[in-house]
Amino acid sequence: MKKGFVTIKDIAWELKVSPSTVSRALKDHPDISGETKRAVNELAEKLNYQPNAVALSLKQQRSNTIGIIIPEIVHYFFSSVISGIEDVAYEAGFNVIICQSNEMANREKANVKTLLASQVDGILVSVSKETKDFSHLEKILKNKVPLIFYDRIVPGFLADQVIIDDFDAACRATRHLVDSGRKRIAHFAGPQNLLIGQQRKEGYKKALEDAGIHLGETLVYNADNFEKARLAVLKILESGTDIDGIFAVNDLTAIGAMQTLQKRGIKIPNEVAIVGFSDGRFSGITDPTLTSVDQHGYEMGTVATRMLLKRILSKEDYPCETKVLHANLIVRGSSQVS
Repeated sequence: MKKGFVTIKDIAWELKVSPSTVSRALKDHPDISGETKRAVNELAEKLNYQPNAVALSLKQQRSNTIGIIIPEIVHYFFSSVISGIEDVAYEAGFNVIICQSNEMANREKANVKTLLASQVDGILVSVSKETKDFSHLEKILKNKVPLIFYDRIVPGFLADQVIIDDFDAACRATRHLVDSGRKRIAHFAGPQNLLIGQQRKEGYKKALEDAGIHLGETLVYNADNFEKARLAVLKILESGTDIDGIFAVNDLTAIGAMQTLQKRGIKIPNEVAIVGFSDGRFSGITDPTLTSVDQHGYEMGTVATRMLLKRILSKEDYPCETKVLHANLIVRGSSQVS
């Protein structure tokens, strides 16, 4: 037998049957006898036969591959989203290409270029913190490739999206702090070019307004990661600003704030209560454990992928859809005085 990839014709030649018989036997066609199926499958396994994905994609007019652009894989939330995406995609017979923007707009643009060059059937995107120009995302639609936004979306963009109600979740998280007796609650906010950053800040402000607490933006700090949270806490302490609560845009920010306060001898939650956002793995192992909003990353991944596969496999066009998932506040030790 010739060297290289084993083909259906090679198996047919060895067994002295037609290529069409081999093809149908591999597909478990009812017209093929059990004996022939066994012979074909045993030889295929022996010769390490693999279906020709390129030929199959040309025949089906699709690659059976989808692409994901994720801001940072290290975040538990986004790794949970990937798990949900892969589980649904693989069950449907689709492969997954994972790209990481690393929160950089230029890398996100390069990711889009790579995925389009790879002729993926659809793309799932959560935009980076730096992204302000969306022309590279418009190219996806111009190429007639289905696009789904998850978590971080582009307002006004004609594409399907899967989100949580960030405004409501932030409002409930802040209200929890108010209900526990906190009145000087700081918000460690995310980038305001991202809708999630805007919505979480507005939810924070609404909860305070409803409680009759008028702080404006005097206690809003640009802090969306561990290091920025540490610096924000130091700024608060050095300026003598009085706070008794912090609502952070994500868990790593909340943990950065918590650890910095503790190093300065400030007790959590007795003196300052803290609430995070995303309910990642670290939230249950901090001391005290971290109260946080559960974004249901795995569910977001499964819902987004089902929406994408529906677009890919549908023979008809239909209006863009938005799925809004419910987020839960998981109350733990960082906001409850025992």
